[in-house]
Amino acid sequence: MSPPSAKRRLLIPAILLGCGVAVCGWQIEEHFRFRRYSAQTLVNRGRDITSTMGVLLRSQRRVGIVSRDRLETALQDLVRPGELESIAILGATGETIASAGARVELTPEMQQARGVYWRDRTLTILNLMDLGANAGEEGTRPRPPIVVADERTARSLRVPPARRPTDPAAKAAVEAPPVGAAEPPPAANLPRPPFARPSWMSREEYDAVIQKQGVHSLVIVLSTEPMRRLVNNDLLLRSLVSLLALGGAVMATRVWRDHRRNAELQIRLVKAGEMNTHLKEMNLAAAGLAHETRNPLNLIRGFAQMVALEAREAPKLREHATAIIEETDRVTVQLNEFINYSKPREAQLGPVRVAQLVADVARTLLPDLEEKHLQLTPLDSPLLIHADEQLLRQAIFNILLNATQAVAVGGRIEVRLVPQGPAEAALEIADDGPGVPADHRATIFKPYVTMRPKGVGLGLAIVAQIAAAHRWDVVCLANEPCGAVFRFNHLKLASRAT
Repeated sequence: MSPPSAKRRLLIPAILLGCGVAVCGWQIEEHFRFRRYSAQTLVNRGRDITSTMGVLLRSQRRVGIVSRDRLETALQDLVRPGELESIAILGATGETIASAGARVELTPEMQQARGVYWRDRTLTILNLMDLGANAGEEGTRPRPPIVVADERTARSLRVPPARRPTDPAAKAAVEAPPVGAAEPPPAANLPRPPFARPSWMSREEYDAVIQKQGVHSLVIVLSTEPMRRLVNNDLLLRSLVSLLALGGAVMATRVWRDHRRNAELQIRLVKAGEMNTHLKEMNLAAAGLAHETRNPLNLIRGFAQMVALEAREAPKLREHATAIIEETDRVTVQLNEFINYSKPREAQLGPVRVAQLVADVARTLLPDLEEKHLQLTPLDSPLLIHADEQLLRQAIFNILLNATQAVAVGGRIEVRLVPQGPAEAALEIADDGPGVPADHRATIFKPYVTMRPKGVGLGLAIVAQIAAAHRWDVVCLANEPCGAVFRFNHLKLASRAT
């Protein structure tokens, strides 16, 4: 294959896999973007909550005093486990003056987090705006709402200061300082008290309430579980998309590779078909040549026989004529085997009585059997099989002929038909000869492979052709204790003979 084709073969899978990896990278980037968006959405929601609560608390400046119990009851209605976990209202000194839900622990890290602090399961939002910082005229600047412990204190603080006397004499009497007291500062320099101090509250307690209990900032704690579920669902979805993209890229790569291999196989198949056609033509030509060669060989053999008969008084000439006859017979046998091997094998199936067929072949080989005093155990089975009788006869003849040539004098040959289920059987031909070595049992069915010095090597190849034409399997096995077994498997039974 040329270098450009090799580069193209590697480039296309690289592009497909690169597309899959690019989709995965895109999904990862989108997931992190979704995480940032979800986090920012939760932060914005928390800030919206604190801003709304800040507006509501500013609206309480007209009332001025708010009971902690009433405020915490209202805040408790806003708390939702799993969403809004905690709410806390802080004073100017950072102390919690009202809260709802779980207790909020403010740490230095939270205070340095610029209003947003993330934990594993929660998000803390600190709205550090001064809720009472609206600008007004000097001396009339509104104070933030004051949160007191109970409603009694709230009602007491809400009582406005006593109305001053309108009569000048009474006003002077009221405003006159006691004898020996320091002169009070001018009225313009005195701050206007927004609330009246209850009689049961000391000045120190009153100042502490006014200065420390004023609403200054808000803290809320939001649960991150809903956001985490959304993020996890998004991660799962994008993981599936990434897996599908990678799987699609891998499958596309394999499909492209299989398509390329199929194309190569089709090209090879076309070339093999052309080569097969050429070999068939060469086979026919060789078979025709072999067939035509037999006639000159018969003529040569006839002349050699005539020379041998007429050369009775010339031993040397008679010996040469005899050698010509033997070589002519040997070549004729090889040509006959080659012609038989080159013939196409097309089985014409029909019911065959195997026992009768084996007996006919045994009668043909009777001279060879008697010459070596071999014992052939006849087949005694009523089974009929579907086979081509002529082809099966030739296959059995070739194997029995090899067996008679392989076994020693007085040897034994046995033919068996073994059932292999209700519709199949196996035909076995066993001998007690030297057998076939294990490393040669798979090659002896190939053409021109023989274990005899004068063998042609086409007899068992013809047997393999006949087995293939019947869709049988033929194998060579070891016979115990010695010898070989040739077995035909998957013979289809016809019926039992009556």
